[in-house]
Amino acid sequence: MAHHLQQMLATHPSPAANVNQEALLRCIEACFECAQTCTSCADACLGEQNLQMLVRCIRLNLGCADICGTTGRALTRQTEPDWTLLKQQVQACAEACRACGAECEKHAHHHDHCRVCAEACRMCEQACRQLLAA
Repeated sequence: MAHHLQQMLATHPSPAANVNQEALLRCIEACFECAQTCTSCADACLGEQNLQMLVRCIRLNLGCADICGTTGRALTRQTEPDWTLLKQQVQACAEACRACGAECEKHAHHHDHCRVCAEACRMCEQACRQLLAA
């Protein structure tokens, strides 16, 4: 996917001006990976015995997955972007990843899927913050 996405960004007839394309690519990739990981973690949580203890984790997983997917799709669109809106979307994504990662970290010692998800959330949060700083 990364190779094709990189090609699409490089060959777009109207690339977003004044945007670090490498940071943009990393952020888009991290958003989609985090969305998939959070969805999978929520599903894995549903299969655990102590489901009641994981309700908040599942809720944050699903919310983070939705926000990351939306952010990745919004950032992929290069024609005449509204950077004020996109900046707020990326900030919201970073915050969703921070919250979800922190919650998954609480369960990581008992559930490996939560450990993996926390890592994906931290990577996405970092990629979002790097894009905002670029």
